[in-house]
Amino acid sequence: MRGFRTAVRGSLGAVAIRTRSALGAQRRLLSSGLKERLQELMPAQQEALKNFKKEHGSKIVDKVTIDQLVGGARSIKCMLWETSLLDPLEGIRFRGYTIPELQKKLPNYSGKPGDEPMPEGLFWLLLTGEIPTKAQVDSLTADLHSRAKLPAHVEPMIRGFPKGMHPMTQLSSAILALQTESVFASEYAKGTSKTKYWEHTYEDMLNLLARLPEVCALIYRCTYFDGKVAPYDSSLDYSGNFCKMLGHDDPAFMELMRLYIVIHSDHEGGNASAHTCHLVGSTLSDPYLSLSACMNALAGPLHGLANQEVLGWLLGLQAQLKEQGKDVTPETITEFAWETLKAGKVIPGYGHAVLRKTDPRYTSQREFALKHLPHDPLFKLVNTVYEVMPGVLTEHGKTKNPYPNVDSHSGVLLKYYGFHHYDFYTVLFGIGRAYGVLAQLFWDRALGLPLERPKSVTSEWLNNFIKNNPDGLK
Repeated sequence: MRGFRTAVRGSLGAVAIRTRSALGAQRRLLSSGLKERLQELMPAQQEALKNFKKEHGSKIVDKVTIDQLVGGARSIKCMLWETSLLDPLEGIRFRGYTIPELQKKLPNYSGKPGDEPMPEGLFWLLLTGEIPTKAQVDSLTADLHSRAKLPAHVEPMIRGFPKGMHPMTQLSSAILALQTESVFASEYAKGTSKTKYWEHTYEDMLNLLARLPEVCALIYRCTYFDGKVAPYDSSLDYSGNFCKMLGHDDPAFMELMRLYIVIHSDHEGGNASAHTCHLVGSTLSDPYLSLSACMNALAGPLHGLANQEVLGWLLGLQAQLKEQGKDVTPETITEFAWETLKAGKVIPGYGHAVLRKTDPRYTSQREFALKHLPHDPLFKLVNTVYEVMPGVLTEHGKTKNPYPNVDSHSGVLLKYYGFHHYDFYTVLFGIGRAYGVLAQLFWDRALGLPLERPKSVTSEWLNNFIKNNPDGLK
């Protein structure tokens, strides 16, 4: 019997090897050229970083105050993050490009000027620093479609989640369940060379991105509807197929989803979700473990849940004005804003840890609304809030940045297209964020970045430091 079991395991293993080999051959035929291009780019990047560290490694680039140390390490320059940079006044740049520039330069699905860029094109840019052609983007889309089939155990698990489990809890759990397919974990266990880490990470990264749409669609349809998910449609692009599986066929909503994924993808490395992925990945946890941790950070009320809080505040404002028989005017909104602030609450959707002007991601969504839903009552309300809120918050005096951020607008757009399930909004944010953090995780591996391990101190250490250095270090 033992010999029989050994023979069966051997034959099954041989079948699995042949299956993986066949899938590998199929993917080589479908290759978008992205992996090959990265392989060309890596040696120069690796050598440049090595030489830069050798020549300049001991030079000081920042100083740390006690306020920063106690206050969440805010603004301390202590991470290498290749894919994007956030300027307090200018906003986000993805590999050097602003959002308006991306909307002009990146390929779109229709080929018509003015339509929104495809996330696949942004992903190419984040990885390579190069604007892709439409042919390259289409090839990457085809590669992602070829990887999209879920492992057999994932769908039953999602369908078996208890009713009432938060969609973000489901998403984090489902990503962990996908980890059984991790190429990085499997190859690491076999003793793979460090020089191959990037390649195994690449496979995991594309497989993960490819499978997220069906995972998220299953969570959405099972949580709020009858559990039926539309068949996977590989004739569409990434966003179009995702929307269709969610149950939304409106081409305008598909355009919104393209924009939504692009602008939520990356916001340099210091935000909680991005930093978490980088930190967990620095331990050589595979991309599945790293992305699941990233989603857990994103689920916090001070991070990705903010967009639904904004919508709740706006709907509360709208309901109160209707109940009181008042119109939407700068005066009535100002009155409601002061009621919120005097109650010890914050105005959700305003302020940012880094930005000191209106978030360009807000502006891009506002322009989308002006194009597609200019007469929507909730959009008009958002516009009026935008007119008065900076003045209110400036007068209040407790907000460093009185201008709107990305969360101030996104919920309004989703609601307009019939997306009323607010608890799911952060899942959509999560799909976008996966693009940015996985692209950076690839470069963490390619550049051989080390385990992250900052130094912490105690309150006693701080007190002794000030005792011995009353004015701090000069």
